[in-house]
Amino acid sequence: MAGETCNLSSGGVLFVAPAELPIGESIEYLITLPTGVREGTTIRLRCVGKVVRSQPRHSISHAAAVAATLERYEFLRR
Repeated sequence: MAGETCNLSSGGVLFVAPAELPIGESIEYLITLPTGVREGTTIRLRCVGKVVRSQPRHSISHAAAVAATLERYEFLRR
């Protein structure tokens, strides 16, 4: 399932997903960040956490706002 990150902190992430996810479910998610060094270069983080909130968004059809913890992460090399 693909989503779009809305907010990221050291404790978790808020993203928009195509559907709601069950609260308490363990999830793995990838975040791609720009490096700022060269245009088009990115850093990818593989994160693991748990869903703490999931609610439908009325402004976007068939989408949900999902909040998840960030319990551990690793940098992925290309």
